[in-house]
Amino acid sequence: MSASAAEASEYHSKDFNWDTLRQEIENDPSLNYHLLPFVSPQPGQQLSKDPIKAWQSFHIQHSSGKFFKERRYLLKEFPELVSCGDGCKVLEVGCGNGSTALPILRGNEKIILYACDCSNETLQRAKEFVAASNVASVENRFRTFYCDFATTGLPKWLACANCRENLGQKDQICVSDVGEERTLETGSWSMEERSCCVGGVDFVTLIFTLSAVPLQKMPTALRECFSVLKPGGMLLFRDYGLYDMTMLRFEPDQRVGFREYMRSDGTRSYFFCLDTAKNLFNCAGFIELEIEYCCVKSVNRRNGKSMQRVWVHECQQKEIADGRLTISCRRHCTMNGKLIFNNHFSHKTS
Repeated sequence: MSASAAEASEYHSKDFNWDTLRQEIENDPSLNYHLLPFVSPQPGQQLSKDPIKAWQSFHIQHSSGKFFKERRYLLKEFPELVSCGDGCKVLEVGCGNGSTALPILRGNEKIILYACDCSNETLQRAKEFVAASNVASVENRFRTFYCDFATTGLPKWLACANCRENLGQKDQICVSDVGEERTLETGSWSMEERSCCVGGVDFVTLIFTLSAVPLQKMPTALRECFSVLKPGGMLLFRDYGLYDMTMLRFEPDQRVGFREYMRSDGTRSYFFCLDTAKNLFNCAGFIELEIEYCCVKSVNRRNGKSMQRVWVHECQQKEIADGRLTISCRRHCTMNGKLIFNNHFSHKTS
């Protein structure tokens, strides 16, 4: 077995206890600034760096693709992507160089994957990366388009206004503030299933994407994801968790909000606690199926130092129009710190 394959088959999720880590961090005076309320800058002192341009520059700088490793663990974390049937449509928001798309396409040869990003250069690298993998029929199953989903919204060819209404979207307290004017990318394939749009998607993946969106735009971004999901469809989420090692490396002057930071290159990161994540998704209309901290201990091969990584793992679902909910129950258990997946099943509640 290759090293990468071995890593995927022995994926760890509960290497340490998050509450123990929390106590250590909150009792360390040198890290106290992470816990303090954030004082918003005065008018005229607003941050000048455009987050979209910052991420575009970031991806150009790391255009070789070596910076991002293929996320082989995703199919273990989200087995629904393997078990879904013919013609299953997945929308990957913030696809980067294709490190998430490739294992999904490789793991299920029946999936059609739509992938968007805010950088055209990154989309080109993703297409090259996936094309070089020799995955079966990938040229017909991997479809990229440019989109800044938190600002302009998702394109109407994914789900037009009439279809979004028919997909069972209900009025929520938190209303999207995305305007009607959209930047649409309409390739020859975008209208192939319906005369108006592709009819919505079965899954949306948000893998280390939402944390890069300014906090005030997150509700809008999630409402957009909700609007293109079919009834019973799922949003699969993984992102930075509170007290992750990378959060603790930020200096006080890099704070741009509470638990929100900006790197020197202008890119952002927000670190989610479970309560914040729950509230964001609930406000967008989702039904929570699963939410937890993934606590993974790894070792830096260059200096031998141990690193404690914290990520938030979530499965959220869109309710069926008549109030029913198709629930995918996936039971997790651990043995010697290794995550084991038992058979998952579905049932309907009314």
